[in-house]
This record gives sequence, C-alpha cells and structure tokens, in this order.
Amino acid sequence: MLVDTGANVTLLRTDLAQKLKEQLIYTAPSISLKTATGEKTEIRGKLDASLECGSRKFHHRIYVADITDPCILGLDFLQKFNFTVDLEKNEIRTGGEEIPLFSAGVQHSKSCSVLAKKRTIIPARSECLIQGVPEVPGQFRYAVTDFPSQASQKGLLVAATLVDMEMEAIPVRVLNLNNKPKILDKGDVIATCEPVVDIVARPPEFSGAQHLPSTLENFQILNEEQRTAVKKLLNEFQNLFSTCDADVGRCNMTQHRINTGDHPPIKQYPRRLPLARKEEADNLVKEMVDNGIIEESSGPWASPIVLVKKKDGSTRFCVDYRKLNEITKKDSYPLPRIDDTLDALNGSQWFTTLDLKSGYWQIEIRPEDREKTAFTTGQGLWQFKVMPFGLCNAPATFERLMETVLRGLSSEACLVYLDDIIIVGRTFEEHLNNLRKVFQRLQKATLKLNLKKCRFFQKEVTYLGHVISAEGVKTDPEKIKAVVDWPRPETVHDLRSFLGLCTYYRRFVKNFSTIAKPLHKLTEAKSNFNWTEECEKSFNSLKQALTSSPILTYPRTDKDFILDTDASNEGIGAVLSQNIGNEERVIAYFSKSLGKPERNYCVTRKELLAIVKSIEHFHHYLYGRKFLLRTDHASLRWLLNFKEPEGQIARWIQRLQEYDFEIQHRKGTSHGNADALSRRPCKESCKQCTNAEKKFGMERDISVKVVTTTTVDPWSSCEIQKAQLEDPAIKPILEKKLNSAERPSWQEIAPESPATKRYWALWDSLHLKDGVLYRKWESDDGNSCRWQLILPKSRIPEVLRETHDSASGGHFGVMKTLSKTRERFYWDRLRADVENWCRECHACGARKGPKTRTKGRLQRYNVGAPFERMALDILGPFPVTTKGNRYVLVLMDYFTKWPEAIPIPDQEASTVAEELVRSWISCYGVPMILHSDQGTNFNSALFTKLCELLGILKTRTTALHPESDGMVERFNRTILNHLSLFVSRNQTDWDTHLPLFLLAYRSAEHEVTGLTPAEMLFGRTLRLPCDILFGRPSETPSSPNEYMKNLEARLESVHAFARERIKLASERMKTRYDSRATHHHFKEGDLVWMYNPKRRRGLSPKLQQNWEGPYTVVKKLNDVVYRVQRSPNAKPKVIHINRLAPYRATDHNFM
Repeated sequence: MLVDTGANVTLLRTDLAQKLKEQLIYTAPSISLKTATGEKTEIRGKLDASLECGSRKFHHRIYVADITDPCILGLDFLQKFNFTVDLEKNEIRTGGEEIPLFSAGVQHSKSCSVLAKKRTIIPARSECLIQGVPEVPGQFRYAVTDFPSQASQKGLLVAATLVDMEMEAIPVRVLNLNNKPKILDKGDVIATCEPVVDIVARPPEFSGAQHLPSTLENFQILNEEQRTAVKKLLNEFQNLFSTCDADVGRCNMTQHRINTGDHPPIKQYPRRLPLARKEEADNLVKEMVDNGIIEESSGPWASPIVLVKKKDGSTRFCVDYRKLNEITKKDSYPLPRIDDTLDALNGSQWFTTLDLKSGYWQIEIRPEDREKTAFTTGQGLWQFKVMPFGLCNAPATFERLMETVLRGLSSEACLVYLDDIIIVGRTFEEHLNNLRKVFQRLQKATLKLNLKKCRFFQKEVTYLGHVISAEGVKTDPEKIKAVVDWPRPETVHDLRSFLGLCTYYRRFVKNFSTIAKPLHKLTEAKSNFNWTEECEKSFNSLKQALTSSPILTYPRTDKDFILDTDASNEGIGAVLSQNIGNEERVIAYFSKSLGKPERNYCVTRKELLAIVKSIEHFHHYLYGRKFLLRTDHASLRWLLNFKEPEGQIARWIQRLQEYDFEIQHRKGTSHGNADALSRRPCKESCKQCTNAEKKFGMERDISVKVVTTTTVDPWSSCEIQKAQLEDPAIKPILEKKLNSAERPSWQEIAPESPATKRYWALWDSLHLKDGVLYRKWESDDGNSCRWQLILPKSRIPEVLRETHDSASGGHFGVMKTLSKTRERFYWDRLRADVENWCRECHACGARKGPKTRTKGRLQRYNVGAPFERMALDILGPFPVTTKGNRYVLVLMDYFTKWPEAIPIPDQEASTVAEELVRSWISCYGVPMILHSDQGTNFNSALFTKLCELLGILKTRTTALHPESDGMVERFNRTILNHLSLFVSRNQTDWDTHLPLFLLAYRSAEHEVTGLTPAEMLFGRTLRLPCDILFGRPSETPSSPNEYMKNLEARLESVHAFARERIKLASERMKTRYDSRATHHHFKEGDLVWMYNPKRRRGLSPKLQQNWEGPYTVVKKLNDVVYRVQRSPNAKPKVIHINRLAPYRATDHNFM
C-alpha cells in the first residue's frame, strides 16, 4: 500500500473492496475525488475495515474509488492513530513501533552482489562469519542475503539474513561443506542480496519514556531487581495497553443483546440543539464514525441525544434510552456488593488497579440488535456497533463478561467491579504472578487497558471510592474534600445529593443516623425546607465526622468478633470490632434512626432493639460464629432469659436464638454498679418490666381488686365470708379459725371431706383478714409474699371467666391463666380446674383448634386401563392474556397420566363442558368416571346433565380436602413452576407456553408408572425437536399388519408393567400416609369440631375462627367420610375425617 501525506482520505481500489467481507456502503454519485493532476474521480462507496500495519490492526473508514494503487493511506489515517513519518530514517512510527518505508520503485530493482571485504580462509566442515561490502552501494537499503550463482563457490552455503546495506560491513554467515579449507580472496562474490519489498515490523522495546512516564515514577518503592521484573512483564504484554483514544479493544467472548420481545419499534423525534452546540455534536458524531464506534442506520428505531458537560469542560455525548429501557427484558445478573468486595482484601500487602479503556465500547452489540440503539441529531440516523452507555442491561453484560474472563482466579488474587479490577498479593512474587494471570486472561479476551488510569505495585491505592492499604480501608480524601467544600444546601435536591455522598461512607461514622437525622427530616415528603440551627449543627458535624473518620480494618476469620450496642432516645448504634494484636480494631459502624412507635419504647426495649437490629445488620459476619455482645444495660441479661416471653419480646428473643453469643455488661456512667434485679431500669408504667418482675417474684405485696358500686358488692368481705361459710370444704376450717387460733387435731378433721383435710394441712399458712380466710404464700428466699384469697367453689367460674375469658384474661393457655389466678386466689384442686376450664373453652377451641386432631387412613383407588377414570380441575385466575384467556382447564387420565391443559376465558359451566367435549371426549372417547372438586361449575345442572347423557359416573372430593384429587393438584403445581420460568414480565403470554409444556410433560417419564404418558397411550415415544436437531434413527415396520401386531404387544406389556408400578406406588404411599393416622373413629351421635375456614369480604382471615361446633355425627358413609349436622333443622354436610375432631368444650358464655 502507498503512504501519501497529500491524500486527505484513505482509499481502496474498487476490485479489492468487492472481495472483502465488510459491507460496502454506496454513496451518492455527487461525491467525487480530486486527484493530484486535477482530474476528478468518483467515489464508489465506503466501508469499515481493519488495516494491519506492522504488528497491530487499526479499524478505519476507507473510501472506495477507481485508483491505480491497491490502497492509499491518507492523512486522516495517519493523524487518527498518531503516526509519525520520518523521511530521514525512511520509516513511520506509532505506539513505539517502527515500520520501514520503501520507495515504489524498489520492487523493480535488480539483485546486488556482496563482495568479500578481505581475504578469508574457512576451515573444512565449519561455519564462519565473513564481512562483505555491496558491489553497487546505495542501490537499496534493506536486503536478504542468498547463495551466489557462481560455480566457483560450490561446496558453500550462505544463510538467509536480513541486512542493512548502509552498514560499513555486511555480515554474511558462510558454511564450508568440503573436507578441505576454502579460501575467499578479497573481492570474491560471497553472496547475493535481494531487495526487501514487504514491510517488516520490528518489535519495539517497551520504552518507559514513551509508555510509562507516570507509572514508572511510582516504582520508587521497588528495588532494582523488582523494577526489572515489572518492566519485563509490561514489555511482554505491551499490546494489552491502548496507545490512543481510537485504540479500543474488541472483545471476542460476548455480544450485548437487547431483548425487547415482540414490542414494536420506538421512534422518538430529535430534540432541538442550540446553534452553538450543533457543530459540537456533529464533530462528536464524526469522531465516533472515524473510530468505528457508530455506523449509519436505516432501521425504524430512533432515540434523542443529550449533551452533558463534564467536569473538565468537555462534552459527553449521551443518548436518552429511557423508552428503550422500559420495554427491554431486564437482565438480573447481580453486581457484587462493594462492602463484600472490600472485606475480601484481608491480608494483602501489594495492590494494582487496572482500568479498561472505554470499557463498554470494547463489547460489540449483536448485529440484529444494533438498529435498536439508533439515534439522531437531526441530520442522519446512526447506530452503535459497540455497547453504548445508558442501556439498562449494560452493567449486567459487562459484569458477566469480566467475571467470565477472570473465572477461576480466587478473591485472594483479584477482584472486579465492572471495569475496575484490583489485583492483590501478600508478597511481591505472588502479586507479580497474579498480575501475569490477569494479563493473560485479558489478552485472551482481546481487551485493552487504559494505561493512564492503571496503578501498578502500590502499597496504597484508591478503589471504588475508598483508599485501600494493608492496614485497612479509609475514605477517599478526594471524595471527602467534596463533602467539606459542599456549600449549605438551598433545596431538597441539593440536600439529598449531599446525604447520598455521605451515606456511601456511613460505615466509617459512628452514630451516623443520629447525626444526620435533622437533615433526613428535611427530605421527608410533607416537611417544609426550613434550615434551622439544629440542621446547621448536623451539617457541620457530618463534615467533621467524615474528615476524621478512622481506618477500618479487614475482618479476620481466625479472630472472634466483638459487638458493642447502644441506644438513645433518637436512634440505635453498634460497633463491630476484633482484637488484633494488642488492640481492639474497628471493622464497621452501624446506626439507625428510631421511628415514632420505636421512640415510645422503654429503655430496656430500645436496648434490645439495638441488639436485634445490629446483629441482623452484621449477620454475614456473625452467623455461625461465637461472638461477644457487650452492652451497658445490665437488665438485658435477665430480659434475654425470660422463661415465658410474650409478643414482640418473644419474637426478638427467638430471632437471637439463631446466634451463638455471650453477653457482657459494660458499666456506664448512668447505671453504675446497680444490679439488674435490684434496680428498675424503666418507669412504673412499663408493661414488659412489670411482667418480668412478677415472673421473678419481685413484688412485695398484692392487693385484691375492689370495685365500688352503689349496690351490694359481691366481693366485699361480708359477702366473701358468707360464701366461704356456704362452701362445705372451707366452712369447717373457717369456723375453727374464727373460734381459735390453735390447729385442730386429726381426730376432729377425720370425718370431713378430702378437700377440707387438704386445707387443714395448710393451717399455718391460712390467716384471717376482716373475717375472710386467706393463704399467705412466701417466696423461696422469704423476701416476698403474696396473699391468696381462699375461693369458695361457687365463685370459681366467675374468677376463671375473668382470668381467662375476659379481654384482660386474653384466652391464654393453662400456664398463663394458672399464674394469673394463683397470684390472687387459692382453692382445692386449682390447677385441675384451670386445666379443665381452658381445655373446655369453646372460644379457644374455635380459634386455636382442639388439642387432639384426627387423621384418617389413606383410601386407594387404582385403575387398570386407559381413560377409565379421569380428573379435571380449574387453575387460575391468571392475568388476562392477549387472546382473552384467564384460566386453565386441566384434565388428566389416572392410568396413562396423559394431561391436557386448555386455556379458557372464564370458568362458566358452559365453557368447561364445551371444552371437555371438544378437547377430550372427541379425541379420546367417553371416560367411565369423572372426578373433580366441589366447584360450582362441575356440580351445575348443565354439567350433571352432560354426564347423564354420556353415561359418565361423576364423583367429587370432600370439601377442603384436595388430597382426594392429589394427582391433578400436583400437576397444577408443575404447570405453575413451568410458566413462571418462561412467562414474560407482564405475564400476558402464559397461554402461548402451554402447548410446548404439554409436549415436555408427555415425553417425560412419570415417577409412578416409570414410563412417559406418550408410551402409555401410543406405545411409542414422541419425536422431539432435539431428535430433529441431533438426529435419531427411525424404526420403520415392514407392513401395517406387523406394526399393529407389534403395537398391540407393546401396549399390553407396557400396561402390565404400569399396573404393577401403580400398585407398588400406592402401597408405598399408603404405608407412609397411614403411619401418621390416629385410628380414631366416630359413632353416630358423637359431638365433633369441624374445621371450616372462611373468607369474607372486608374481614381479615387472620382474625376469624376456623373451627365450628359442636356438630353431631349423623352417619358414617365409609372409613373416612361422615355426614354431620349442626342442628336438627340445619343442612347436613359430608366431611372428611381429617376435618373433624372430638368436641369436649363448654360455651362459658351460656353458663
């Protein structure tokens, strides 16, 4: 090719252009080319091609014309790729590479002889290097030595060598094959030189002066040996670095895909650009065209452009792809968490950061999707050949590529976040080896690095906005400087920008949420932007906290974690640390503002909330490891040891039980040495602490509730004494207490009832107060006591209604009701009465269900022939599809397991009946038995009449017992699993996926039969797309009779095999199911509970009672099905035994 600095454009001859694979873009005939002689030549077209100069390839736009030379390299090519033309040395240079030039007439020059410079003797059978001179000097410069044609030089061989003819002496390697010495006199022809007509690239040394001016300056921490190793490595991978803006790599491992489904193209009109910026936009477009980034488009898609000013004043060319992104199916490939990435750097001493050159532009877009990236500036339509910025799936594609390229390299070698790569190492040798591995992977993927942004062999680097070193992680001073210099925000938008930057570094700031809370309040939706002194203080405190933030150390797996928690009125906070060396090093901070309900918590609950939220935040550090939990609130030590926690406390404690930790009390100035059991941490109204004190026996006395009324108080001392005297068990003890304080003898008590004798045994604990008998109960340590009223039998139901059935009783269980009752009352067999009361409570049984449940044995129904018994069900509702379908009619044969799934618009009885006849009966005949659930569409008069006309026996499951139709219910789950994997984002195309799902299911082996449904029905397997794709030999019978005979035999053996499999499977299932059966049966007249959950509009199912009763068993229909009735006039119901339970309750409201 010809290098012509006078040519403005690069040209290619027409016949050569037609032979290339690149697409030739034809231009209008009005464009012409003016030659050096003044003549005009038309340009035939243009194309984007790769030109190979030296050892490198360059992508460039070339114009095609009828020229004499094959190719002319013009000034546009030389300027774009920074070529330097050196006419003195007759070469061109780029990127440190020297490419020799030759005049056009060299190839026509004749060969030149090389003469011996002085007399030389070549020993026998040996080789010698002889100095020679050209016979005709200056004929050409570069040549290749060859064997001379003179006969006198027989027995000699000359090595082919590239030589410079301008050298003072030309070295010629000569081999003497003779058995005697060979004498060459001065002036003898020793070789022939042929001129070099092809360009030969000389691999350059990796010149630090040209390539690494800034990088090598930072190698001062390396010794001479290490510098040599680094230079050798960089020289080896010199082609990995981009030499100019146009030198962008092209990855060979992936192409970006823009999946818009069936959505029609989106065309947006261009936005008007200011006249001052129009020329700037055109220049940016021309530059991208020249660099092979974009190309002309002729598709139906178009998006507008946006010009954005960069920090350095230059312009960033952006395309507004928001409309395109809305219809693009999202790629869910995750980006790595930055905090996890930073934690993985533990133990590293050496760091190198790499940055890809225009990373996105190194990934090509799939050719069929390029038109979707089209944009317009108002003149012309262009599309990207490479992945542009602004596409929603671009980060996922890039991250997937980088993780694929570096797959297999452990986190101890390198980490990647999009185009930012960090290579680490514990030693220099390990780091050098890791860097070589990464270079090899990048080179294999043909990716290019931006040398200006790479930092090699550093002890401290900036990565992802953090400063990384062997000591740990700290904030980036450049980013923090932006925070410090941030002016006071004037709008909510400015404030959110400030808080967004600060929040990125919140793990470095202790109590961040508390400090920033006044500022966060200003960003709330309904708050006015009113900058107060509190906001100013918070604004300045955040700046100060970030500028003085500590270095956070890396977590170590061989050290135990320490978690310190604290709570205040406004927020909670925590510090995670480890003991490293002889000091405690911080790993991360956590803080959270309290909401309005949380600010009303007592101090104890706030401290417990701080523990729960802190452990949840640091879950990935603490789970599965033992750690030390330190708190300055000693009450948490007994709070976490509640025997019977309730409500929110119970849920929190249950959550904490998943972790293995030891609690340590750290004294605080506000708590001193106070013991948790002797000092109350909360106010008197704190319900949680009050309950805890009661459980631990901390109350000194107790008073009986007194209700003052205008009538006679039934709980006055007079009335209680009267009731006690009326009780036959209490009366003898009370009378003797009233008459004498001495304990009566056994002879006096012997005639009394056993209950009286048990009261007599408690004589020393029984005391009189206002003539009423009480029992004094003391704690084990004797520090506290309580007075229990000896309750007459007539008052027991009233007390239990209050302690269990009332709103304050809460219908709690036996232990809570027993504890609540014992605090105030005592009577003989108190525990047994409480247990019976709670067990027989109708309300508890209706809500919580009976304690003993029934479970019947499995009833088997096996079939032995195809289409003898089939099941049907309705699946849905689903989103309405574009075809108007909302439900799926599911039909399945019990023997062959052959399924049908038919999309239908509604579940009306007429629709179901029509599809049953059209899609099943017309294809497979009339089944003997049709089994379904109790849906109204299956039990309608229309459906019943259809079954009568066709002679079908219609059966149905019992209510709320889907196990009776387990086969079709399990098939429904399979359908849902399949559709969830293939349905589109808006879920309106699910009905289009059903046919292929049925093909997949019918051709898959069924677990019960051991055969595919197709084999069971047709006696053969179905031909699948994979058979067509990969090929499969076909079995062609010799005649129809032979096929019929073989098919009959095949079906007979298949069905016999399936019958045995079905029998074994049902026996195995029955054995497993019956192991949980209760063997309980009901008789006619038994009272039972019936499980009957209901959903009513406007009512929450969580607040409804699911058990109804009592029902009376009217008749036993079979081993597991009963007919029950609520009352003699109510409609009977047929119920499965699993929904029944023995009724032993009593409705206390009617007592």
